[in-house]
Amino acid sequence: MSAAPEPFQFAHRIDFVPANADELLRSVPAAPGVFALRGEAGEPYLTRTADLRRRLRRLLAPPEALDDSGNPVLSKRLNLRDRVRSIAYTPTGSEFESTLLLYRATRAAFGPEETRRRLRLHTPYMLRITLASEHPRLYTTNRLSQRALPELFGPFASRAAAERACDAALDLFQLRRCYEDLVPSPEHPGCVYGEMNKCLRPCQQACTPAEYAAESARVHAFFATRGQSLLDEVATQREAASDAMDFERAAELHRHWEKVRAAALLLDELIGPVAALRALVLQTAAQPEHETSTADAAVFLLEHGRLAGPARLSTLGVRAVREQTAVGSSLFAQPLMLAPVPLDETNAVILSEAPQRSAGAQSKEPEGAQPTATAGTFSTLTPEDRARAVLAQLSAQTEAAPDIGDLCDALSLFRRWYYRPEKQRAGEVFLPVGSPKDRSQKDGDPSWPIRRILNGAARVVLGPPAEAPPVDREAAKALKTKVLHAGREGVERVVPVLDKRHRNPHTLG
Repeated sequence: MSAAPEPFQFAHRIDFVPANADELLRSVPAAPGVFALRGEAGEPYLTRTADLRRRLRRLLAPPEALDDSGNPVLSKRLNLRDRVRSIAYTPTGSEFESTLLLYRATRAAFGPEETRRRLRLHTPYMLRITLASEHPRLYTTNRLSQRALPELFGPFASRAAAERACDAALDLFQLRRCYEDLVPSPEHPGCVYGEMNKCLRPCQQACTPAEYAAESARVHAFFATRGQSLLDEVATQREAASDAMDFERAAELHRHWEKVRAAALLLDELIGPVAALRALVLQTAAQPEHETSTADAAVFLLEHGRLAGPARLSTLGVRAVREQTAVGSSLFAQPLMLAPVPLDETNAVILSEAPQRSAGAQSKEPEGAQPTATAGTFSTLTPEDRARAVLAQLSAQTEAAPDIGDLCDALSLFRRWYYRPEKQRAGEVFLPVGSPKDRSQKDGDPSWPIRRILNGAARVVLGPPAEAPPVDREAAKALKTKVLHAGREGVERVVPVLDKRHRNPHTLG
């Protein structure tokens, strides 16, 4: 049984009085967010907006047109001024956070089924390999179950993308494509795929159950490694044929390798075992009240079929160096880490009086350990420690296994954001370090790319890098020549004087 979701609560709530509408709405920030308007009874009006104050003014402001008696003129514009008794809202920092917050608020108010209908959440399409079956097959589906969860790979951007990947994989293996429940018999008529040698023909008992199971395992490994298992297999055979001077066979295997590579390119980096899917999303954090700027990024974690977050990750002490392509060196694109930031001001002391720990001493500490305050030192968290603490906090929220409905909702929300065009997808996403094969292992514990996450958070806070100004090479050459010429003239004037002073010992100062 999955744990019940925590009750949802908005960050702010105010009682609405129509007479004091202007004063009340001035306290609402002009920032993105999600809000709910409630009356004395009935369902709340729940939605998200890019500007809370402007949207609430439009819904709760006095009607603009009045008749001679002072009554409002009927208008098509929605006005809830006389029905609303309270306003609840939560500011957000990004569209991703607003969508996730709206999902949680709608689920708490209307239940899971109504939430899926209102937000139009549809389970993404995936590929299933029925390894538990006597004669496994590969097909596309968007129906999830606890029994099928270990056999699913995805999520794909659409049904068409899943079907393209399925057809490309079936062209590489000899797995059956029929849907019938097979009763193997030598008298079975078979199908055209068997005649074209694209199926092992288990229906006609042309292969043993062990041979067909081995072929099914190869298909499973193909998707678990995003094609790398078959690429390595064909490459090994190609090298062996080349060493044996069988160049025709080597050329044939190379063409087959290119076909496998084309099929592997249909699998996005996200594609893998659904049960082991983990992803980290970085977004702009909501602006704190009474602050003009923030150095925090909002972190969301997709793990165990749950979306946790947001958790604020401070980027203090991290400087994202923007790439300078005009210089022609990748040195400027390397990440830089500044000094650790004090955990709190009470434990911090003046840096000039506190002995600094050497980098070698820091590297000897166990990973994830937090320095403690001692005499002459200060309690600090390095940027890496802060990132690991945020990841541990989010991971603790996803320990409870969700039911299939919650898993489908999390995948749907994440898929909706992830498969947007890159120019329209705000924020950054990170996957665990390691090959897809390592990620599919049950006992594997892949680590997160902490440095890349920190630099990604800094980029989210600073915004996209500005384009480097164009370089006028001719003007640069002319300036260089002018500087060299001026320097040569200066040297010619100074050298005789220095030589004269060197000859006269009394002038040496």
